[in-house]
Amino acid sequence: MSTKIFVNLPTADLERSKAFYTALGCDINPLFTDENAACIVWSDDVYFMVLTREYFGTFTEKPIVDPREGAQVLIALSRDSREDVDAVLAAGLAAGGTEPNEAKDYGFMYSRDLEDPDGNGIEFLYMDPAAAEQGPEAFMAEQGAESA
Repeated sequence: MSTKIFVNLPTADLERSKAFYTALGCDINPLFTDENAACIVWSDDVYFMVLTREYFGTFTEKPIVDPREGAQVLIALSRDSREDVDAVLAAGLAAGGTEPNEAKDYGFMYSRDLEDPDGNGIEFLYMDPAAAEQGPEAFMAEQGAESA
């Protein structure tokens, strides 16, 4: 069995969160969804558990960070192309999300940040497959040599 990742995120409005993530193209697994939580399915291996703040608090003794005021974790999800990055951002913005930073283009990688309506941040990125295999420095050196 491959490793699965479940990212737990607090929300002030579970229904709003479900609507936001389905607008991004995610599914909701009804087997793990109730009045306290929703299982957001990104892929066969990546899930977000969006939990009411009260329910989230039952999993930790630590104070729950307000994602609008502080960062607890930075989540990055890859997309298949730059266009896919732009499309998921457009869907997220139309569904009530915000883009806190300008797009970043590093040549070998393109990324954009999206905050859900609660302020939880997700970075969407596309990395050139050759850069992923070679590493960014070797990829950029090769690109420079090809343009010379």
